[in-house]
Amino acid sequence: MAEFTAPPSIDPNAAHAWQRRAPAHSPWLHEEVGRRMQDRLQWIVQKPEAWCSWEPVYGGLEAHQQVAERYPAADIHIVESRPAHAALLRSQLDKPWWALSRWRQAKLHWGLPAPGSVQMLWANMALHQHPNPQQLLQTWHQSLAVNGFVMFSCFGPDTLKELRAAYASQGWPAASHEFTDMHDWGDMLVQAGFAEPVMDMERISLSYSGAAQLRAELRELGRNLHPTRFGGLRGRQWRDQLDALLTAKLADAEQKGRLVVSFEIIYGHAFKPTPRMKVQGESSISVQDMQQMLRQGRMG
Repeated sequence: MAEFTAPPSIDPNAAHAWQRRAPAHSPWLHEEVGRRMQDRLQWIVQKPEAWCSWEPVYGGLEAHQQVAERYPAADIHIVESRPAHAALLRSQLDKPWWALSRWRQAKLHWGLPAPGSVQMLWANMALHQHPNPQQLLQTWHQSLAVNGFVMFSCFGPDTLKELRAAYASQGWPAASHEFTDMHDWGDMLVQAGFAEPVMDMERISLSYSGAAQLRAELRELGRNLHPTRFGGLRGRQWRDQLDALLTAKLADAEQKGRLVVSFEIIYGHAFKPTPRMKVQGESSISVQDMQQMLRQGRMG
């Protein structure tokens, strides 16, 4: 199995800058993907007593609420690294102490859950722009209890293939960073300690009335984090050149001349298995893992 650390085509400085500046609202496409991923929860029998919602503003507030309604009795741990997003979320979710609805809602916890404390981690559209997704998977694994599971979605390698082809036709730098294949995500899950990864994908084609609408949508969805992307700000003349290129290359006659681009959506889930000790002359195991093994009633 290949060893994975960080995506080769993501500039970590650009990724961190985007993390700080992402708009404080949920993109429409993320909400739609979250709705579809939430439907997949019906096939999982386990109902978590506590679950973690990872970056729910950018991942989709409506999708977060749908999951919360599916598990109304479960405590919710919310991780929001962006201050503006955390403030928005608190304003929408925190109720005054005297509100009757406050006493009916699930208990909210803010910040990273304690190791082994949640039975589900929900992460919609987070992995593909993270500078070190392998490390992020390990963080999720640590937060989950034994037999807990992660549910995630992200862009796949065919995302924006029309846009990348248009850029390449002009000899321009890459239009986007590369997106990881779902089979590689499965390998990375196993490397992070997960078991029984199940991967799925679908392609969504969206059409736009013109180049300006397309550019606005893409700016909501993220940034080009490729190390060889165009450097610095581009002027109005280049923007006009880009719009003309998009109109020429992406217009679809079957869509009455609307600009069409593709998004490959990857869905994945995997479970955290019971930790096993290797039989050696000398073995060591953390207190946390030992407690989890004892609760499971077996040691391997």
